[in-house]
Amino acid sequence: MKISRVKELLNAKVLCGEEELGRHVYSACGCDMMSDVLAYVKDQAVLLTGLVNPQVVRTAEMMDMVCIVFVRSKQPTEAILTLARNSGIVVMATDMRLYEACGRLYSNGLQKDDVKQDV
Repeated sequence: MKISRVKELLNAKVLCGEEELGRHVYSACGCDMMSDVLAYVKDQAVLLTGLVNPQVVRTAEMMDMVCIVFVRSKQPTEAILTLARNSGIVVMATDMRLYEACGRLYSNGLQKDDVKQDV
């Protein structure tokens, strides 16, 4: 699934990385505990979280994630956005709760263990 489709499905606002919306993602993780992200996430994934701190970007970068979506109208600081820009990570924000956002992506074909193929 393209990141642009994630944006549409979540009615999200792009905060940085708009030039990367054509990239593909193959899985998603909804989590506020970065230790769980480190344990379970694969590369080229979307991270959906309500946790707003620089560690989210650092974790996403370490796990080769390409997109972070902040849920529940959470807004990252400019320092967080700068860190994401420097790492080439798309950052978006949505008004949806984590449960709804994950469900919407899952029901539209972005699943936990998707095979890497262009959709």
